[in-house]
Amino acid sequence: MRIQLLSIIVFGLFLIISSLETKAQNVWRQKLPDFIAGNDDTLKVMTLGDIYVYPPQAFKNPAEEEQYQKLIRDVKRTLPYAKLVYGTLIETYEYIITLPTEKEREEHLKRMEKDLYADYMPVLRKMSLSQGKLLIKLIDRECNQSSYNIVKAFLGPFRAGFWNIFAGLFGASLKTTWEPNGKDAAAARIVELVEMGVL
Repeated sequence: MRIQLLSIIVFGLFLIISSLETKAQNVWRQKLPDFIAGNDDTLKVMTLGDIYVYPPQAFKNPAEEEQYQKLIRDVKRTLPYAKLVYGTLIETYEYIITLPTEKEREEHLKRMEKDLYADYMPVLRKMSLSQGKLLIKLIDRECNQSSYNIVKAFLGPFRAGFWNIFAGLFGASLKTTWEPNGKDAAAARIVELVEMGVL
């Protein structure tokens, strides 16, 4: 009896919270008028996204400028894949929680791994080592957790350890994190400029 009463209360709270969230989203998503008219005057209404302004990049020598241009190229090449990883991760998680048994979840993950391996391994093989290391960092930036933790969550600690050792053979680590205020400051600047469409 207590369990039924508790489950009814939890279900009721869930319904109330979800309806409040829906109302809040509807209020937030209300379309602003395109024009505001008043006193014989009309103004255009627009919502602008965030804009980051950086001082011009100063280089000490041509080699440093060449390295910066290479970083721009690497970010432009790897950032779409990091965003793809994030989207695939969310989609996979949302689908997995709908599967009723652990066996079905494992089968789905094995199928996903096989399909992803077939689709993206040729692309990943063409990436340079520096692009691979940058991709690991950008995945950490997009997903807010390291590649190692993602692999560990979906495939288990043994396979995560295997892939981390494999990356270590090439001087990389799946446990590498994104440090936008530290050693990845230049890459962080480039990522923001690429996302704004400036670069």
